[in-house]
Amino acid sequence: MNEDIKKLADIIKDSNNMVVMTGAGMDTESNIPDFRSKDGLWYKVDPAKVATVEALHENYPLFHEFYSARIKNMENITPHEGHYVLAELEKEGYIKSLATQNISGLHAKAGSQNVYELHGNIRKIRCNECNTSHSIEDFLEERNCKNCGKNALRPDIVLFGEMLPTITWQNAIRDLERSDLLMVIGTSLQVYPVNQFPYMTRGKTVYINMEGTRGYNFDIEIIGKAGEVLTELREILFK
Repeated sequence: MNEDIKKLADIIKDSNNMVVMTGAGMDTESNIPDFRSKDGLWYKVDPAKVATVEALHENYPLFHEFYSARIKNMENITPHEGHYVLAELEKEGYIKSLATQNISGLHAKAGSQNVYELHGNIRKIRCNECNTSHSIEDFLEERNCKNCGKNALRPDIVLFGEMLPTITWQNAIRDLERSDLLMVIGTSLQVYPVNQFPYMTRGKTVYINMEGTRGYNFDIEIIGKAGEVLTELREILFK
């Protein structure tokens, strides 16, 4: 038994208000395709130049092609065991809310209810001009907006050059400031402003990732795969 995971289980049992934050490392275990690999469609395209407000306005055909490929690549992606463990912990009253940088929607798919999708959700489509909601099929087939008629459908995610959704961010910070335990999973904490989360709680802090992080003083740091660590945590909590 991993002693740090046992310590984490003890802290969780004593906690009344735990908040979780997840990053890309949480989703990689669900085999989300790396569209930038040498065999990928976008090997020679820099996403930082395509996933932008500028590309949306100035090169919509390329923007549309890029996100159509991403959506299609994720059609058969499903949550892994770690996602289900977090949903269970919420159901049992251990987790107050979960904030994620991921756009996959896998936390909700696994059953988590109180999820703050800080960077949006690629499975949701809206019109960039009037915000009317649309189906994924509308986007993939490049239909015009049914409300305003513009050819401006897009995934409801945060692009480079856009702000995080205000209400979602404020709600996440509200819960964080009230928390007595923050569990950070699968992120290198290099992206602002989410990398400020560990400083915003008065409670204990836990870090779970494949690699350690610098500049933070977590109460517990567990190096390992999110799915494996969380599965062992569940076995200890519910034995």
